[in-house]
Amino acid sequence: MTEPAQACDRQRALLTGAGPQPASAFPSGLGHPLNMAATGFCYTLATAALLLLVPASVSAFVEELTDSFKEDRKDDIWLVDFYAPWCGHCKKLEPVWNEVGAEMRISGSPVRVGKMDATVHSGLASEYGVRGFPTIKLLKGEMAYNYRGPRTKGDIIEFSNRVAGPLIRPLPSQQMFDHVQKRHSVLFVYVGVESTLKYVTLNEVPAVLVFKDSTYFVYDEYEDGDLSSWVNKERFEGYLHVDGFTLYELGDTGKLVAVAVIDEKNNSAEHMGLKSIVQDVAKNYRDHFHRDFQFGHMDGNEYINSLLMDELSVPTFVVLNTSNQQYFLPSKPITSIEDMVQFINSILDGTAEAQGGDGLLQRIKRIAYDAKSTVVVFRNKQQKPVAYSALGLKLLRTDQINARNEMTSFRCQQQSKAWLKTFGHVTVKQREIDLTFVIRTVGY
Repeated sequence: MTEPAQACDRQRALLTGAGPQPASAFPSGLGHPLNMAATGFCYTLATAALLLLVPASVSAFVEELTDSFKEDRKDDIWLVDFYAPWCGHCKKLEPVWNEVGAEMRISGSPVRVGKMDATVHSGLASEYGVRGFPTIKLLKGEMAYNYRGPRTKGDIIEFSNRVAGPLIRPLPSQQMFDHVQKRHSVLFVYVGVESTLKYVTLNEVPAVLVFKDSTYFVYDEYEDGDLSSWVNKERFEGYLHVDGFTLYELGDTGKLVAVAVIDEKNNSAEHMGLKSIVQDVAKNYRDHFHRDFQFGHMDGNEYINSLLMDELSVPTFVVLNTSNQQYFLPSKPITSIEDMVQFINSILDGTAEAQGGDGLLQRIKRIAYDAKSTVVVFRNKQQKPVAYSALGLKLLRTDQINARNEMTSFRCQQQSKAWLKTFGHVTVKQREIDLTFVIRTVGY
């Protein structure tokens, strides 16, 4: 046996006994840590050898699941694509999904990759909370984690490796912490009795911190309340580029969403100035507003107009309450930080007039508006979806109905709270953990 082949065999033997490893230790796209000096060579040989033994089609690495899946999966970790045969987005995902299955198998990942026709096995799909197509879930024990990120091979594999590992992982040194912090824009850290973290001042330990926006914030049990709620509210950066998917996710935080609606291609002072004002308020008035507001900007007004059933000019500033679909517009253009602070304070003290809402008249208006619109609005999960009447459906053209079917991805899905429940068990009273961290595991 040649020396390279022996090296590969030794490396494979190491992998076999490696057991579950933290995602931070994985090379990109691999399921187990490898000796980096031999990684490329060994991985290439293993890949070539395996491909000679399997059918040429990478679809062989994806298992077609049936109703027996619930009983058969036992303790295995599964990454599952719930699809519908008629769904255009599902068809587009299929070759990517096959590549995911192939790479996960070749890399030795403990995660098995499957797909299920949710129109045939509708009962089981409903049990797993499937509301649109395609729906990607990682099933681990009793937990089901939704994936809402980009449908690319790399992003899906990174999500799988991250979620399949332990939710809370030890950080034994400052160097390891620095490495992990560079990879995540938002990082939650639990500090035990002793801390090796530099540049962090704590009045007492244990403590929970969030690192984001180039600084850190300490959880205060008395001011911030329940730990799970605090994590849920703090899991986003202070300022975001907001789109329909992000807005849906922000609905779970309970915050009002304050956004500048601008044209990103327009570099005029009017557009960039409004964006800059929102950024300044988000950063410099955090202590005043961060518990109640999430700041950001949206590119264009098409989505926001569909959501509010209104015609907003661009640029403009609007504050959304995603729990009841109310919104607030300033009575005059925002041209300074002082203007914005005054307007936000008027919302807090109740003097600003709310528009929209989810009352009966608004629901009737929504039915009529949706009947002539092809833009899908992703309502917050706290909203009960408005049922379409037969009359409403008759107003839709065939191409509009097809467009709706094609754009059902993520609509009315309910976000998994499993990771929050898990993290919620880690209280500041526990002292057996020295230094650990938790990262967001349920997508984007």
